[in-house]
Amino acid sequence: MNNLHDNHNHSQFSFDGGRTSVEKSASAAKAAGLAGICFTDHCDFYVPPMKAAHENLVSEVFDVKAQQKEIDRVNGLLSDGSFRIYKGVEIGLQKKSREDIRRFLDENSFDEIIASVHYIDDTDPFYGGYYDGKDWRQAYGHYLETIYEEMTWLGDFDVMGHYDYVARYAPYPQASIFYRDFSDISDMMLRYLAENGKAIEINTKTYQDYNGRTPVLDMDMLRRFRELGGEAVSLGSDSHDPFRPGDKFIRYAEAAKSAGFRYLAHFENRKAVMLPIG
Repeated sequence: MNNLHDNHNHSQFSFDGGRTSVEKSASAAKAAGLAGICFTDHCDFYVPPMKAAHENLVSEVFDVKAQQKEIDRVNGLLSDGSFRIYKGVEIGLQKKSREDIRRFLDENSFDEIIASVHYIDDTDPFYGGYYDGKDWRQAYGHYLETIYEEMTWLGDFDVMGHYDYVARYAPYPQASIFYRDFSDISDMMLRYLAENGKAIEINTKTYQDYNGRTPVLDMDMLRRFRELGGEAVSLGSDSHDPFRPGDKFIRYAEAAKSAGFRYLAHFENRKAVMLPIG
């Protein structure tokens, strides 16, 4: 896969990463021809009650020192002139966790920080409660507004993670988030990312079947980001097993190219490295 990097993966250090490990996923990524893989394990300081009841969790904070020690070990086994493993975190944005988030990021160093929203209004969209009493416009619009509010508060991140995550598990016929339906809040998000040198993520896990619904990537969202001056696009498989690193990357690299982007970004020591799309 030439110089493609998978910038969003989970390992045994994520609460839901028991199906894989740093070594298994990194080995799979190298075998698939990727140039690099970043492990961005989950860090959410608050788990909503509906999820806590199912999974007996009160927080989802991983052991950073253990993760990074293991990455160093596996880098020693696998890293060479054509492949490297990077250290990351997917920080879960929630207003009630702001102090914990800031402290965690101040105390730890990463190659890449993904800012994402998984839990919203004390609910977990995966379990469905978020959608109760909302139509699709309300559910998707409020989610986008929450991402914008929390990422502009944080500021200290590199990639806006899966902005269309909320569409994965939604019960509506409208399976995707389109720029045309949410142009105002989308412009606010995309302009902020562009003006501050942040990357937008193409998260390939989102674009697969979920109970007969298949969300699609909105090309207008990518084109608008480019129009506003955005330059950094990050590919992430969001893998939780060793079978998905680099999943559909050729297809979505071409999508980025057709939207006007010449480069894909990965991050080393919090600096964007821009490599041409082959």
